[in-house]
Amino acid sequence: MLARSQAKGDAVSGDKILLTGGAGYIGSHTAVALAEAGYAPVVLDNFSNAKPSVLERLEMILGVPVALERGDILDRAFLADVFTRHEFGAVIHFAARKAVGESVARPMDYFETNCCGLTALLRTMEASGVRNLVFSSSATVYGEPDVFPVPETAPRWHTSPYAMTKLASEDLLLAMADADPFWAFGILRYFNPAGAHESGLIGEEPDGIPNNLMPYLAKVALGELPHLNVFGDDFPTPDGTGVRDFVHVMDLAEAHVSSLRTLLDGSGGHAVNIGTGEGSSVMQMLASYGRACGRDLPWKPGPRRAGDVAKLVADPSLAASVLKFRTRRTLDEMCESSWRWVTRNSR
Repeated sequence: MLARSQAKGDAVSGDKILLTGGAGYIGSHTAVALAEAGYAPVVLDNFSNAKPSVLERLEMILGVPVALERGDILDRAFLADVFTRHEFGAVIHFAARKAVGESVARPMDYFETNCCGLTALLRTMEASGVRNLVFSSSATVYGEPDVFPVPETAPRWHTSPYAMTKLASEDLLLAMADADPFWAFGILRYFNPAGAHESGLIGEEPDGIPNNLMPYLAKVALGELPHLNVFGDDFPTPDGTGVRDFVHVMDLAEAHVSSLRTLLDGSGGHAVNIGTGEGSSVMQMLASYGRACGRDLPWKPGPRRAGDVAKLVADPSLAASVLKFRTRRTLDEMCESSWRWVTRNSR
């Protein structure tokens, strides 16, 4: 049993919803989706991986200020104070470290932030009587799957300390739901978020050389990087390059709203994939970004990286059934929105 929710009517649209890590890439877009759905988002962030200016940008998009609580998820006294001053209907938990490579070099930091941060939050929620949580998980909990598209029933395991923290966090939530039926958890396993808000005011802003394909392409398009390195052009895919399930960040944000509503209306907890169910190859992404910026982008082939699989695509049917959620935006819309964001904000 995953979870049972509070009784219907315990929370309604208009409630305050706490977004831990809400100033980050996915959190800021979810703040927009929540506000547009009639909720009142409250952003909690320590700005270790986000900029305070995102609050001004959210106000420009929404026309009203978004409440901010500046502090660290590991600070139990700070969390208690936040929950004392606000009455939250639910929490959406994004606050976490997320770079796979960095997690290999700094596993203790990842466990402390991702796992200890979650337990600190859950202790505070329990003391405050808030029992609905949407959790930001990842398709990394499937390790290197051998079933495609990947269903939620696929075996879960980890290939990095980052993935381990997501898997451990999921298992904690599952155990809590079994121990106390008044908890309700929505676990969302993201595939590959991409793109930006249509306004060009908020988007992905990684430090240094990006780890993800779309922000890397953005830097190539801006002339900040000379070319795209294509790691492997001999995979058993239509064009030989790896295929991934890219999902527009605003679709992903709206999935959080659907998950939240499902918890609050008493329909129970869930663990679901969030993806399109349709993969795009590296070369398809390259071509799409070229259309967005109006020129062909340079690339060079290279050897495969260890651990890379040919194809990683979600089976999104459970989200469609349980949350009544389906993605709506195309790969071209992801690239167009990304290009709008980076050109509006490049120096």
